Amino acid sequence: MCIRDRKSAEWGTSEREAALPNQGEPPEVLTDWTFESGMPVNRTPKLYIGGKQVRPSSGYTRSILAPDGQLVGHVGEGNRSDINKAVDSARKAAAAWAAKSGHQRAQILYFIGENLSQRAGEIAQHLAKMTGRSGESARAAVELAISRLFTYGAWADKAGGVVQEVHQGGLSISLREPLGVIGITCPTEYPLLACVSLIAPAVARGNAIIVVPSDRYPLAVMDFVQVLETSDLPPGVINVVTGDRAVLSRALVEHDDVDGIWYFGDRTGLYHIDRLAAPSLKRTWGDYSPVRDWVNPEQGEGDLFLRMSTRLKSIWIAEN
Repeated sequence: MCIRDRKSAEWGTSEREAALPNQGEPPEVLTDWTFESGMPVNRTPKLYIGGKQVRPSSGYTRSILAPDGQLVGHVGEGNRSDINKAVDSARKAAAAWAAKSGHQRAQILYFIGENLSQRAGEIAQHLAKMTGRSGESARAAVELAISRLFTYGAWADKAGGVVQEVHQGGLSISLREPLGVIGITCPTEYPLLACVSLIAPAVARGNAIIVVPSDRYPLAVMDFVQVLETSDLPPGVINVVTGDRAVLSRALVEHDDVDGIWYFGDRTGLYHIDRLAAPSLKRTWGDYSPVRDWVNPEQGEGDLFLRMSTRLKSIWIAEN
C-alpha cells in the first residue's frame, strides 16, 4: 500500500475524545435566552434525525469555543452509529420527497425562509458571538441565507429538464432526477450561509440529505434546526449530525446507501473523500481551488448547485 493509500485508509478513523458535560465546574456559557427573572438558560442542542432531536449514541458532547476562547456551548458528539441512523431516516424519506411536485417542495422552502426571517435578529446575534464577526456582517449573512431559500424555492419547479433537437433527427428529452440521499459536509467559512446554500438546492430538487456542520461553528446550524422543526418539513428529509467532521464524513462516504457526497471541508479531506468514494462510484463534489466566496452569487448559488443535485436521464424520440 502506497503512502497516499495508507493515509486515506487512516483518515477519519480516530474519534476525538470529548468531555462529559457534567465533569468539573460548569463553565461560563454565552447565552441570550433568559427567564424574566434574568436567570440564563444554557442550551445543549442534540442531533437532528428523522425530524426529531435525539441524543448522540456516544452519550458525549463537545465544547464549542468563540474566537476569544470563551465557551459558547456544547453540541452532541455524533459517531458512525448516528450517521447510520441518519442515512436510514433519509432513505425512508427520499422516495416520498422526490415524488412531491416542485411546487410542493417550493412551498416548504418558502415557509422555511419565512420562519428563518422571524428569528433573523436572534440568530444573527448568536452568529456574531460564535464567529467573532460584527453584528452587521452576521445579520447580512442571515439575510442572504433567507434570500437563498427563496431563490431555490423559485427554482424547485423550473429545473426539471429540457427538450432539444438532435442532428440525427427527432428530439431528445433530458430529465433531471434527484440523486437520492446526499451527505453534505459544510465549510467553516460562513457556517450558516454556506450550509443553507448547500441544503436548499439539494432539497429543492427532491433529495434527502445528511448534514455535517462545521465542527468549529456547529451551533449556527443547530439554530437553523429549530427553524426546520416548525416548517412542515417531512421527517428525514434533512438530518443533522454534529461531531468530528472527518469521522462523520468518512462514515457517510463508506455507507452503501448514500448516493452522493458534497464535501466542502479542507482540501486534504476532499482528496481522501474522492479516494474512498471511488470503489462504490459515489458522485463527489467539493473545492480543490481556493476557498469559495459564499457571499458572491457567482460562487455561492446558481445552476451548478442544481445540476449537482440531480442525475440526467435522456430519451431520444426519433422521427417517423
